[in-house]
Amino acid sequence: MASWQGRSQALPLGYRIFVVVLKRLGLTPAYALLRFVAAWYFLFSRKATRALNVYFKERLAYSRGKATRAIYRTYYLFGQTLIDKVAVMAGLNTPFTYDFDGEEWLHQMVKDGTGGLLLSAHMGNWEIAGHLLKRLKAPINVVMYDGEQEQIKAYLEKVTGGRNMKLIIIRHDLGHIFAINEALQRNELVCMHADRFLEGNKTISTQFLGKTANFPAGPFLLAASLQVPVSFVYAFKESNRHYHFFASEPVLYREGAKQERILKALQDFVMETEKKVSLYPSQWFNFYDFWKA
Repeated sequence: MASWQGRSQALPLGYRIFVVVLKRLGLTPAYALLRFVAAWYFLFSRKATRALNVYFKERLAYSRGKATRAIYRTYYLFGQTLIDKVAVMAGLNTPFTYDFDGEEWLHQMVKDGTGGLLLSAHMGNWEIAGHLLKRLKAPINVVMYDGEQEQIKAYLEKVTGGRNMKLIIIRHDLGHIFAINEALQRNELVCMHADRFLEGNKTISTQFLGKTANFPAGPFLLAASLQVPVSFVYAFKESNRHYHFFASEPVLYREGAKQERILKALQDFVMETEKKVSLYPSQWFNFYDFWKA
């Protein structure tokens, strides 16, 4: 069972410091400061570092030295994505450039007026992907756990003016299921992660990077039940100033029995995510033992 708790591990003071550096000095000094912060997490965030060791050594077959370098790089890149998120959402004058692969599929989805489900993983920069989705000029709903500490959430909303999309918060009363269904009935886009779950949630298992892992059943149940186009989307950082956005060709999961459709959606998602892991191994930001039985 995954040990993710649905909460951010960052501290409010850390966000405040980086926001001040961003506004007064810009991205480069913020990245320089981040090197020390990443080193602190590398040395003292032992539980997360052990989990990353499992990922790099056992799942990707890295040597000890290569895994050590990759772990530090993962902390550093994760910090960069947080800084970039604040910079973009706050409307700061950032010099980011972007490549787009598969964006035409999403434009066609909007043009067809069918609505659609966009599934992603905790890889790359989800906030940047959401920012780029504004190009579609269509209503977008983001499904998420409301796991950030209240102090951090309030501070970021003050700095950035809040997220610029509709939010659907996952709650125990399952109200989010009705909200998702209503959004799709309005032919809107619904974006959600498909790689994390909280204890007690229904899961479905399959092979991922050579070992069985559990995934949340909800996203794939929606894909099989609602029968709207499903695309897998990601945005990865390729340099300090450049991101690469990917979207797969939409699929309608209509063939076969319901359980078969669920498994097909899961397997397609896993295949696409494994491809992205091979390209951007240090942008897998699940800091716990993802394969823990």
